[in-house]
Amino acid sequence: MSYAFPPGGLPDQSQNPEGTAVFTEAYAVLPAITQRDIVTSFLPGWQNTRVWILARPLTGFAETFSQYAVEVEPEGGSATPEPDVHAQAVIFVASGTARLTLGQDFYDLRPGSYVYIPPSAVWTFWNTSDEPCRFHWIRKRYEPGEGTSVPDALVTHETDVPAISMPGCNGAWATQRFLEPLDLDYDFHVNIVNFQPGGRIPFAETHVMEHGLYVLQGTADYLLNKDWVSVGPGDFIWLRAFCPQACIATGEEPFRYLLYKDVNRHAKL
Repeated sequence: MSYAFPPGGLPDQSQNPEGTAVFTEAYAVLPAITQRDIVTSFLPGWQNTRVWILARPLTGFAETFSQYAVEVEPEGGSATPEPDVHAQAVIFVASGTARLTLGQDFYDLRPGSYVYIPPSAVWTFWNTSDEPCRFHWIRKRYEPGEGTSVPDALVTHETDVPAISMPGCNGAWATQRFLEPLDLDYDFHVNIVNFQPGGRIPFAETHVMEHGLYVLQGTADYLLNKDWVSVGPGDFIWLRAFCPQACIATGEEPFRYLLYKDVNRHAKL
């Protein structure tokens, strides 16, 4: 089992550079074909590792989170992965395996493993296999709220999290919620959203939550503001608050994506 991830490499000279990448005031689309070797970065404190930085806070755009796709070669990893003590994170493994330590505990991660890491956590991440480990890493500074506490760490797997169907759609649209939606200790969620072929969001969602959306499987036509965009595995969509959005799953297999959203806090004035 594996999940979509940046392809790396470099298109050959026969390719037409005109593509489907878009950056607007309301949204951005980074197709998988744009996620190549020459746009990677290397992170302090990480060994034998490269990263595609797909989103970072931008004033006037999406401002709450960063989202990385991280490729760790054999024997690579970090004993000091997170430089910001206020940052919390979700890790979702796309391919390969790794050893994660959280405090005194350790976990062997595999494709589909999901980890919530609270701020100030002491953790390490090492690839102990002979193949690259590839994972998605979403980071957000924790925002305390009245009566809330910093959540505990969580390690689970997507096969252990049921897909809950949305009302009135007979299972065509369902969400795997890894973090408890009614637990106000959490100030962000990262879920997997699932659509069966032909399933859809049947209205243009328009809301305060920002999104990072990485397509894990399948294809869809996605409404972004006033534009319909075709997306597929490895494509990344970045939405600012209040950008209208909807989708219709196309093709013959489920359409699935990893979705970040900020929740459960007052709007800053």
